[in-house]
Amino acid sequence: MNWTLEVVVVPVSDLDRAKAFYADQLGFALDHDTVLGDDVRIVQLTPPGSGCSIVIGKGAVPEMPSGSLKGLQLVVPDLATARTELLERGVEVSEIQILGKNPLPVPDPLDNVGFFFFADPDGNAWAVQQISSRA
Repeated sequence: MNWTLEVVVVPVSDLDRAKAFYADQLGFALDHDTVLGDDVRIVQLTPPGSGCSIVIGKGAVPEMPSGSLKGLQLVVPDLATARTELLERGVEVSEIQILGKNPLPVPDPLDNVGFFFFADPDGNAWAVQQISSRA
C-alpha cells in the first residue's frame, strides 16, 4: 500500500499576501481559492512538479500561529538556477550552503548536501535542497 503525503497546511496571517507570495514569487500553481462563507476560505497551491500541495486558509483549516511552521523542504535538480529564479522574483534567500558530506560519489558536488533557505512573509521557514538524480 502506498501512503502519499498530499497536503501540508501552512499557517499565515494574510491569505491574499500569502497567496501572492506562493503563486507569484515562488511560482506555485494555484489549484483553487474556495470561499465557503464569510469565515471560511481555502487556498491550495502546488509547487511545480510536486505531488504535495500546501493549503492556506481560515475557518476550515487547523488553527496554528502564523509563521510557526519550520523545516518545510523543496527539492530541485539545480540549486543555483532555483536560487537565481527566486532572487529574480524578489524572494530573499540565503547563500548556498553545503551541509554534510556525501557518503557516495555523486554527479554534482551539491547533490544531497547543497541547500539554501528562505521564509514566507509570516516567517514559515523553507529549505531548498539539490538532488539531481536518485539511485
